Amino acid sequence: MPIVVTLDVMLARRKMRSRELAERVGITEANLSLLKSGKVRGVRFDTLARICEVLQCQPGDLLAWEPGPEPPDAEA
Repeated sequence: MPIVVTLDVMLARRKMRSRELAERVGITEANLSLLKSGKVRGVRFDTLARICEVLQCQPGDLLAWEPGPEPPDAEA
């Protein structure tokens, strides 16, 4: 997928565990795990904003675009 989620990198830089981030953001650990793995089709801006607030980062620190094939179920 061309959009790569680098949330795990930022968590490591901040020396924070997923559990703590999930609690502070107000989402479940399961949803955070799905986001970290890139298995979500979208993220709400308010959730992204809370993650950035807690981690003191910008959205671009968490998401990157890399050229590659689109997933088969992507809309044209």
